[in-house]
Amino acid sequence: MRPVRLWLYAIAALIVLMVVVGGATRLTESGLSITEWKPVTGMLPPLSDAAWQAEFQKYQQIPQYQILNKGMSLSEFRTIFWWEWAHRLLGRLIGFVFLLPFLFFAWRGLIGRALGWRLAGLFVLGGLQGAVGWWMVSSGLATRVDVSQYRLAIHLTLACTILVATLIVADGLRPRAGSEPECGRVRGLGIALPVLVLVQIFLGGLVAGLDAGLTFTTWPLMDGHFIPPLEQLLVQQPAWRNFFENAMTVQFDHRMVAYALWGLTLLHWLDARRFGGPAERRALLLFGLVTAQAFLGIMTLIHQVPIDIALTHQFGATIVLIAATIHAARLARRGALLEHPSRLAARAPQDEVALSRSTSS
Repeated sequence: MRPVRLWLYAIAALIVLMVVVGGATRLTESGLSITEWKPVTGMLPPLSDAAWQAEFQKYQQIPQYQILNKGMSLSEFRTIFWWEWAHRLLGRLIGFVFLLPFLFFAWRGLIGRALGWRLAGLFVLGGLQGAVGWWMVSSGLATRVDVSQYRLAIHLTLACTILVATLIVADGLRPRAGSEPECGRVRGLGIALPVLVLVQIFLGGLVAGLDAGLTFTTWPLMDGHFIPPLEQLLVQQPAWRNFFENAMTVQFDHRMVAYALWGLTLLHWLDARRFGGPAERRALLLFGLVTAQAFLGIMTLIHQVPIDIALTHQFGATIVLIAATIHAARLARRGALLEHPSRLAARAPQDEVALSRSTSS
């Protein structure tokens, strides 16, 4: 199963690249430069001066150009166009890199029925992500000068969810190991951490969508307070809207979840130290990555979101998510084998058959 596993890891790497390019597209305000969704013909960029002028004229019809970028030159338009085009092309590339090897592996008999269904699910999620991407872009074409923060956060979180699912499937193809701790508390918190990371990524999407990182640029205080007054956090009615539309509340939530994530990864590492072994090393790595990511978040904030630090911060989020997911997957798999030891024996013949097929290929 090694070829299949390496292929899935390559897919995961492309998803990470996709997230980073998407971040650059957002930071350069390039996401609305292509005003149509053409899944097939959109693969080709404009190839003549007339085609470039036609694309530019379409962009000139939307509010972002009319309100924010009026007077933009064709050369300036080309710059933002290339970012969005590269982002969409990368999405199509991931689809091809997934589908063609999948068909080859299935033809060679390296993919069983259960694995095949999991991989088909990943492919469907990838197609859904493309549709969600256009749903996001369309929110900024009629009445807004940018995309909806709701849709941006959903688009980003779905990409990261696909990354998590891909890693879980890939890691499940590794040979079994029995050196994980048997402590339910260690396992439970380790499995919960990637969920919390996804929540934090969703909040980061809201922060980006509202430009909340440019609103309060001091740390550790916000507007002179560690915890801002409640009447400012809940100024909008109904109150739930503040958690999605109030820049102060959204940034405050992002900060608080960061503190919680840092504290929980520290607690998890201290707990895992009692058992040692791979789990403790992974927990320490995760704590170190979360600490570095928190530092990058602070630097992004106090320097008012420079593109280099901001993209490093977004890349760091995917690295933290990868580390948390692999750690959780291995803890969860160990727990399943402990609860049902017969599964290991039952799966052994299947693994031997798969291994013989992969080595013969």
